[in-house]
Amino acid sequence: VTLHLNPISSVHIHQKPLVFLLNSPLPLDWKIKTERLAPGIRRAFFVSLGSIVQFEKGNFSLSAEVEEKLFPENNEHLLQWAQKKYGAVTSFTELKISRNIYIKVGE
Repeated sequence: VTLHLNPISSVHIHQKPLVFLLNSPLPLDWKIKTERLAPGIRRAFFVSLGSIVQFEKGNFSLSAEVEEKLFPENNEHLLQWAQKKYGAVTSFTELKISRNIYIKVGE
């Protein structure tokens, strides 16, 4: 699955930390493609057990953290867990089948 990350149109370059919880019942290979995200900013990718994260060429991976996690089983518990751990959830998306996911990040 390819995760496309771009800033919202009102933000020229996104310069804030980001945390992604990439959960799947089966292990996945996540490919991260980015545009207009400032280098050197912390971005964390937590993936379900057995999943991996690949970054496109460039230095984005130097400031990114990848960690496997055992997530709560259902989405309601996952959302509650994320809110408790991070204080807020700004976006939640559930997809049954997808090869590409497009996320706009920003204020």
